[in-house]
Amino acid sequence: MAAFTNTVMLADTTDVDGFMGAGVDANFTETMQDLVGVYTEAYICDTIKYDAVTNWATINAIYKLMFSEYVARSIAVAAIQYNMTGYGTIEAEDTLNIHLYRIQTIQKLLEDPSVQDFMGVNT
Repeated sequence: MAAFTNTVMLADTTDVDGFMGAGVDANFTETMQDLVGVYTEAYICDTIKYDAVTNWATINAIYKLMFSEYVARSIAVAAIQYNMTGYGTIEAEDTLNIHLYRIQTIQKLLEDPSVQDFMGVNT
C-alpha cells in the first residue's frame, strides 16, 4: 500500500478518508493523522512482536489488508473524536462503535498464535 504521507506505511489516504466519513473536521490535519498512524503502527507491531512496517514487502496481501484496516480505522476514530460536530450525535457514536469493534476484532485475530504462524510473523 502507498504511504499515507511519508510517515504512515500501513494505511493509505483513500482508506483513511473512507473511514473518517464526510463529517470529519478539516482541522484534523494530515500531520495529526500521521501522528495517530505511527503510534498505531508501533502499537500493533509491539502487540504481535513483529515489525510489520519494516517487513511490509514480506507480508501476505490479505494480512496487509488487515493491518491497513486496523491503522486506517484507528486514525478515523481519532479524527471523529477530535470534533464530532460535523456528524449527528448518533451517527458519530455509531461510527465510533463500529470502528472500535472492528479494531478489537482485528487485534484478536492478529494476536492469535495460529494466525501469526499462518502469516509467518511469529517470533
